[in-house]
Amino acid sequence: MRLIPKFCNFATMKEVFHKILSISMAFVVMFSTMSFTVDMHYCGDNLVDFSLFSKAEGCGMEKAQPVKSCENPKMTEKSCCSDEQIVKEGKDDLKISFDTLSFEQQTFIAAFTYSYINLFEGTESEEVPFEDYPRPFVKRDVQVLHQTFLI
Repeated sequence: MRLIPKFCNFATMKEVFHKILSISMAFVVMFSTMSFTVDMHYCGDNLVDFSLFSKAEGCGMEKAQPVKSCENPKMTEKSCCSDEQIVKEGKDDLKISFDTLSFEQQTFIAAFTYSYINLFEGTESEEVPFEDYPRPFVKRDVQVLHQTFLI
């Protein structure tokens, strides 16, 4: 029984993962810099209109004059309709200056960069340590003989 499809290998899975990660990071940047406004119009406790890109339309009750002969005095003071607006401001500047970081953060970034760059330095020695030893003689394939396979 094969768990991984025949056409999938590590290199293609890694490429797909990188593409998915880069697209998701692009969406994160886009949504963090985007600003939007949500307008809502309530008539009493009921939501009458909801608008994401434009002003929410009223129900027509806010223009009506309150009745003076109402039993409830709170109703005569103000209209039963209300507007609510939620504003989400996006970031304008995504570039963080190196000067705004604390001393500990600057030290960490410098040490991390130095150690990361040193990972890719090549070795000066081109000596192969196992060159003098003979290759093992394989009489039979032990994995096939015992039917033990790593997945």
